[in-house]
Amino acid sequence: MLASFIICFREFLEIAIIISIILAATRGVRGRGRWISTGIIGGLLGSVLVAIFANNISNAMEGIGQEIFHAGILSVAVLMLIWTVIWMQSHGRAIAQKMKKVGKAVSEGEVPLYSLAVVVSIAMWREGAEIVLFMAGIISSSGESIISILTGGIAGSLFAIIIGFLLYFGLIKLSSKYLFSVTSILLILLACGMSSQVAAYLNAADIIPALGNTWDSSWLLPQDSIAGKILHAMLGYSARPSVIQLIFYVSTLTIIVSLLRITKKVKTTS
Repeated sequence: MLASFIICFREFLEIAIIISIILAATRGVRGRGRWISTGIIGGLLGSVLVAIFANNISNAMEGIGQEIFHAGILSVAVLMLIWTVIWMQSHGRAIAQKMKKVGKAVSEGEVPLYSLAVVVSIAMWREGAEIVLFMAGIISSSGESIISILTGGIAGSLFAIIIGFLLYFGLIKLSSKYLFSVTSILLILLACGMSSQVAAYLNAADIIPALGNTWDSSWLLPQDSIAGKILHAMLGYSARPSVIQLIFYVSTLTIIVSLLRITKKVKTTS
C-alpha cells in the first residue's frame, strides 16, 4: 500500500502541477476547460497504450526507442508551451481588462487552445504510463492484496490532486495585474525544465554527449523527495544535471525571452 501511495503521489503530483499552472495561466480563455479535458482523456488513453507497447518502444531503434520517444513528445510540449507564452503576452492584457469589467473573462483573437490539450496529454502520457507499469509491477511482485495496493494508489493520487488545487487557487487569488506575469514565468520554467529533460533522454540514447557533470545536490534536496518532485515539475530541478542539460535549459530560456522581446517590440510599433 505504501509503495503504491508513493508512486501514484509522485507521478500525479507533476501532472497536477502542470494542469494547475495551465488552468491559472489561461483563466478567462473561453473553451479552455473543454480542451484541457480533451488533453486529459487523450493522455489517459495514450498512457495505457504506451504502457502496453512499452517493450516494443524500448526495443525499437536498437534499444533506444523509449528515450527517443520521450525526447520527441517532450520537444512538442516545449514548442506548445513557448507558443502559449507568446500568445499570452499578446492577449493577456486584453483578458485582464475583461476580467475587471465583466464578472468573467472571455478571450479575443486566435487562441492556441489545442496546444493546451497537447501539453496536458503529453504530461499524462509520460506519468500515466509509468504509473501503469509501476502498479503492474507491484501487483505482480507484492504479497499485498490488489485492493490494498489500489487503495494506496488512489490515496496518493488524491493527495497530489489536492496539492494541485491548492496551487491553482493560490495562483488565481493573485490580482489580474500579476496573474499573467506569474503564470507566464511558471510556463517558461516548465518549458525550460522539459527542454532539459529532452537533453537527458537524448544523452541516455547516446545521441548527444553529456559534456560532463555540474553539481550534485541530492544530499541537500533529493529529486525523488516531495519537495524535489515539486521543484522538478515547476522549475525543472535536477539534483545531478549534466552540462548539456544546462545548455538546453539556458538556450530555451534565451529563445523564449528573445521571442517575447521581439513580440513586444512589434506590438509597440504596430
